[in-house]
Amino acid sequence: MTQEVKITAGIDIGSTTSKAVILVDGKMASYYIGDSTVNPKKTARLVFQEALNRSGIDEKEIQYIVGTGYGRAKVDFAHENISEISCHAKGSYYLLPGVRTIIDIGGQDTKAISISPPGIIREYSMNDKCAAGTGRFLDFMARTMGMTIQKMIDIHFEEGEPAIISNMCSVFAESEVINLINEEVPLPSIIKGLHKSVANRVNTLVQRVGPKKEYVITGGVAKNKGVVEMLEKTLGVKFASFPENIDPQIIGALGAAVIASERK
Repeated sequence: MTQEVKITAGIDIGSTTSKAVILVDGKMASYYIGDSTVNPKKTARLVFQEALNRSGIDEKEIQYIVGTGYGRAKVDFAHENISEISCHAKGSYYLLPGVRTIIDIGGQDTKAISISPPGIIREYSMNDKCAAGTGRFLDFMARTMGMTIQKMIDIHFEEGEPAIISNMCSVFAESEVINLINEEVPLPSIIKGLHKSVANRVNTLVQRVGPKKEYVITGGVAKNKGVVEMLEKTLGVKFASFPENIDPQIIGALGAAVIASERK
């Protein structure tokens, strides 16, 4: 008798981007990342359909769907909704079984998660009260300086020591940055200072969870090499790397799909 193939999906509706992952017998068949909209139900359906299209799998073949992220309750076709903290833990462990500390920096919050095998949460700490240390904060600072995030990353690696950015509130940090520009402080120093201020904020969360090696970083800001460099210097660690075909933004959706595959 032929064993039935298990096909599952995870859908992560975040504040700025939404992601869907399709797994076939625990192996990733496809994923899709799209912008979040004011209609999370519509967004969930869109990213799910795009992931299906990329996999060549029909929706009727999906046996179990787990929704996660801020908009998880709006994934009305999911069989179950699970917190993004649990999904990031499961997704990270699935790819890197040696990981014990996860830093997730998304659009509107930052989390530090301590885990044990097989992706069980030991402790977590998060900042969701303000934009400080998040992707939104960095986007705001980029707009203040009239450049893209990629331009900020490029300038970060030019020569210069980090300027002191003492305030993490977006409004007050904007004033600090404008003052530094008016004082003709070099842009590399200002940008390194901003990235260092994010790293310091994240480090506060990390120390609360009793961090252990290995470390990994997930979320959209994981693709910001300037922030990653400052985090590694501040924490005194080297982040573990996901496989080359894995985008760090999909880890929550991947974890949701892994959890779905464990359901009977």
